[in-house]
Amino acid sequence: MAEESGVASFPTDLPIKRPREDGENNGVSVSSVSVEMEDSNKEESEYISSVIPGWFSEISPMWPGEAHSLKVEKILFQGKSEYQNVLVFQSSTYGKVLVLDGVIQLTERDECAYQEMITHLPLCSTPNPKKVLVIGGGDGGVLREVSRHSSVEQIDICEIDKMVVDVSKQFFPDVAVGYEDPRVTLHIGDGVAFLKAVPEGTYDAVIVDSSDPIGPAQELFEKPFFKLVANALRPGGVVCTQAESIWLHMHIIEDIVKNCRQIFKGSVNYAWTTVPTYPSGVIGFMLCSTEGPPVDFKHPVNPIDANDSHCKSKGPLKFYNSEIHAAAFCLPSFAKKVIDSKAN
Repeated sequence: MAEESGVASFPTDLPIKRPREDGENNGVSVSSVSVEMEDSNKEESEYISSVIPGWFSEISPMWPGEAHSLKVEKILFQGKSEYQNVLVFQSSTYGKVLVLDGVIQLTERDECAYQEMITHLPLCSTPNPKKVLVIGGGDGGVLREVSRHSSVEQIDICEIDKMVVDVSKQFFPDVAVGYEDPRVTLHIGDGVAFLKAVPEGTYDAVIVDSSDPIGPAQELFEKPFFKLVANALRPGGVVCTQAESIWLHMHIIEDIVKNCRQIFKGSVNYAWTTVPTYPSGVIGFMLCSTEGPPVDFKHPVNPIDANDSHCKSKGPLKFYNSEIHAAAFCLPSFAKKVIDSKAN
């Protein structure tokens, strides 16, 4: 439901969000108004703070004791898909914002830092990738970045929630432009099931653009999933998966590194980037390669065709360059100690 005009206003006495019918709220515990859009008089949005009216506050047990807030100028869309609550609002400082189950997925201002890095860290580390699979990433941003690589012949994306795709195309056209590339094939469905059906050695690269390991995305962080990814990759193939924040989730990162070192017999590295609207302001990536031709993730070998005519519609790169690629693997001492300890 889209608001017709004007700035959204919010009462100060909003009720606490009701739990989902199945008893789960996907890890989001928010003091907010419950969405029941049964008539046109109900303009309040879920996850809008009742403590600071008119502000969105991201509160979750994934980052206890802290919350990042954005001022809401206008609610553009809110709905509930088969899998999650979907919200789009216009913020005062970060443009339009996409929120799934109370957690920010992207904003117009800083999405480049995430989309460009999760894509080009793996694709620029392997020569001439031809077949790429994206798991998740329904907003289309990773597709936009993959399509900058002229060597790529086939781009498959498996996204479980069609509402995310449709909403992104409507409200984030500069992100969802990736869907317009003729090399892209969209598969609506479960990523794990999709990978189980993939013939061994199909892809040169797999990019896993997942949400946090709560609810539907949890199995995308577990050992059986990584085994499926490794099976889908050719020898020397690469994977990049969202791997949480060094400031908040070192215990999760420890497990991811341990599992990946057991499964991927090529290179295993952790990299990170800054995204101001993500919890703690940083997010990490796990980059791995299968046994085969060696991959040195820290030194890119495959430049992006940023100025070629086939990618002019994507706009210029805003964040990624070869220097920041190499720097992404430089870890602070506390994180380096933990990650290196899993090398054996």
